[in-house]
Amino acid sequence: MNAPPRLVIAGAGSGVGKTAIATGIMSRLSRDLHVQGYKVGPDFIDPMYHAAATGRPSRNLDSFFMDRRTLVDLFGWSSRDADIAIVEGVRGLYDGLTATGDTGSTAEIAKFIRAPVVLVVNARSLAKSAAAHVLGFKMLDPEVRIAGVILNNLSGDRHRRKAVEAVESLTGIEVVGTIERQRERLPERHLGLVTMDEAGDARALMARMEDLVVEVDIARLAEIARSAEPMEAPTAPPFEVQEDKGVTVAVPRDRSFCFYYQENLEALEAAGARVVTFRPTDGERLPDCDAVYMGGGYPEVHAAALESNRDFLDGLKSISEDGGLVYGECGGMMVMCRTISAYGRVSRMAGIFDAQATLTADRQGLAYVEARGTEDNFMFPGREIRAHEFHYSRLEPLPSGPYGFSVLRGTGIGGSVDGVMVRRSMGTYMHQHALANRGWGRAVVHAAGGGPSTF
Repeated sequence: MNAPPRLVIAGAGSGVGKTAIATGIMSRLSRDLHVQGYKVGPDFIDPMYHAAATGRPSRNLDSFFMDRRTLVDLFGWSSRDADIAIVEGVRGLYDGLTATGDTGSTAEIAKFIRAPVVLVVNARSLAKSAAAHVLGFKMLDPEVRIAGVILNNLSGDRHRRKAVEAVESLTGIEVVGTIERQRERLPERHLGLVTMDEAGDARALMARMEDLVVEVDIARLAEIARSAEPMEAPTAPPFEVQEDKGVTVAVPRDRSFCFYYQENLEALEAAGARVVTFRPTDGERLPDCDAVYMGGGYPEVHAAALESNRDFLDGLKSISEDGGLVYGECGGMMVMCRTISAYGRVSRMAGIFDAQATLTADRQGLAYVEARGTEDNFMFPGREIRAHEFHYSRLEPLPSGPYGFSVLRGTGIGGSVDGVMVRRSMGTYMHQHALANRGWGRAVVHAAGGGPSTF
């Protein structure tokens, strides 16, 4: 079938207000349309805001993780019942993995899905110079169609008139919206915006974001989205569906554990697992299960609450000691450690690994990751892995191993290794994506059932 109308909201750089603007646009469009949100790149928090605006899970489109066919398949399947698709970009429009290439960039995603681009420009103290910015973006890659501009951080009517006239008369691109300088900012912490769980009243927050884009021409944006080139988009699910394996995988989802790709959970179900979610930070017990998959998030912020939930922590250790699968990514791995040290407090955790996860002031890892599964890896032996990492913690002392991954690109736990293992438990700083590493879901489900990897 034909892909729905679609539009990319890109930035001239980081920090220009893309997330708030894109979310406000999605929220306003959602009053009348079924809107499917997307985020370019490996991001967990921005899609939470999209989901709050649209009532649908937001999806990540990442050309480092996925080849063009996989990405277009995901786009087609996830937007099959949507009226319009809105894609929020990452960093600047053309910024990607390398200095001059397209991989990992918003521009490449726009070309993959044949979508027009609306460029968000921080016009603070700029008028004619804003036109220079826009003109440079227009000319750099003729295959990227910049169909409109949103000028952010304007100081008033006079500034607005000058900047709009300069951009439209000197670049030939229309200004579809302007936004005055805001005194308030969305709340942030070390990994970015705070999660929706902690941002307060979601309805009130969406109203604030809609107010932010009140001078953006939403009807014109919908017209631009409808001008996207025709594109055939498959609607079949991107997962190979297996028979029921009789395996239950428990997944904590709350303030501490909130960094999950929607596709990972869907991949587990497609591989034959029953996925059950629970909220250990709010005191909920560990459900009856065969395995636990713990994503990242902010366990260091809520360590005291987690420490008091001994049923959860002792249950994790019992499953591990009994040879069951406990698989933790980043924050999930921190909870598998003996203790977490953060904000002047040491909190006791599950103790699967004899190490302390220590929060640091400096970023320890921010990169796309390439790794290879070691022979000892009970889920991904010998496999080439693409993933990403973003962490402000380290393990002290470094566990002696064994380790499941040799890190070819990135930081990992340290010393070019990642994936510390004990029995059939694994903790890693890598966030894998099920469509980047085909067979990820099957490998986890087979390990949960005690079987060999088929990754």
